[in-house]
Parts: sequence; structure tokens; C-alpha cells
Amino acid sequence: MYQVVMLNDDFTPMEFVIEVLQHFFGKSREAATQIMLKIHLDGKGVCGVYSHEIAETKVAQVMDAANGAGHPLQAVSEPVE
Repeated sequence: MYQVVMLNDDFTPMEFVIEVLQHFFGKSREAATQIMLKIHLDGKGVCGVYSHEIAETKVAQVMDAANGAGHPLQAVSEPVE
């Protein structure tokens, strides 16, 4: 299994991160806000755990949405340890 991890930056609006978490990861507003705060405070946060193929698709969706909106938001997938 692979976890999708979003990385903090100083430019992407917090509201955009919340919207991405709700749209692509099916998080409630409350859960998305908590994950966004973890990303902001800790430098990264886990968005979800998926099979390798689905995790890579989620990363691509996040990156496409961020690029389309002009934000430098980054997401990666990494094996769950």
C-alpha cells in the first residue's frame, strides 16, 4: 500500500488545499481542515492510503489541479512502512 503525502509550501492558499482534500480524497470539511493544518504545521500530511496505481493517480490529480490553478502545491506517493 502507498500513502499520498501533500507537502507544505508558503504560497498555496489553505482553502485550496482543503478543497483538493475534499474533492480528490473525499474528506469532510472538518477532516480536510485537520489534514491541512498538519501539512501547514509539520511540513507534510497524509491524505490517504491506496494501492500503488490509485495513489499515483491521486498524485497526478492533485498536481494537475494545482498547476491549473497556478499553485506550487506538491504531492508524492510513498510506500506505507
